Amino acid sequence: MKNRSQSGAFLIEVLVATLILSLGVLPLVSMMTFAVQMPKLAGYRATAVNLASNYVERMRANPANPVSIALYSEKPSSYDGTRVAIPVPLCTDTDCDTATPTTFCDYPTCDTDTMVTRDVYEMQTAARRELPAGGIVVSCDGGGCSNGLGNLWIMWQEPDTFDALNPSSSDNCPAVLTSTHTNLRCLYVRFKL
Repeated sequence: MKNRSQSGAFLIEVLVATLILSLGVLPLVSMMTFAVQMPKLAGYRATAVNLASNYVERMRANPANPVSIALYSEKPSSYDGTRVAIPVPLCTDTDCDTATPTTFCDYPTCDTDTMVTRDVYEMQTAARRELPAGGIVVSCDGGGCSNGLGNLWIMWQEPDTFDALNPSSSDNCPAVLTSTHTNLRCLYVRFKL
């Protein structure tokens, strides 16, 4: 005959063990989510580094540098928070219809202006293609463009991340964009041509 005072004790022991196990597993699940997400985020940053390096080298290859920084910085930012393809710039020469897309020059027959147009379009397109909602912006240093110093931002949109990865606390993004875009990540490069 069973002792009635102990009936159901095994069930309570199982419930307590399950509770303790679940409290131990929850942090592990959170850590695994973090561990799965980190390689992808690191890949975005590596892509941004490659794009920045390529863009700076294109500016250095322009025969008019360091003055060419001014031409690159006159182009607006391509970051708009969307994944829409970058449109081909419209022809601005006086001898062509302004509604026709630009015909890009072929190296080495490019002059300074056509090289800038080609480089900016190709790099903005590469940023949009390789990064989620990617964009690029170039600006001259505070002392003007003649000193050859410039600033380059590669920007992209990341999925929601943990608070520890909050970009507002770690990235140097243009102030104009941080106030209007959430989850904006930036790679800032200061360069000298």
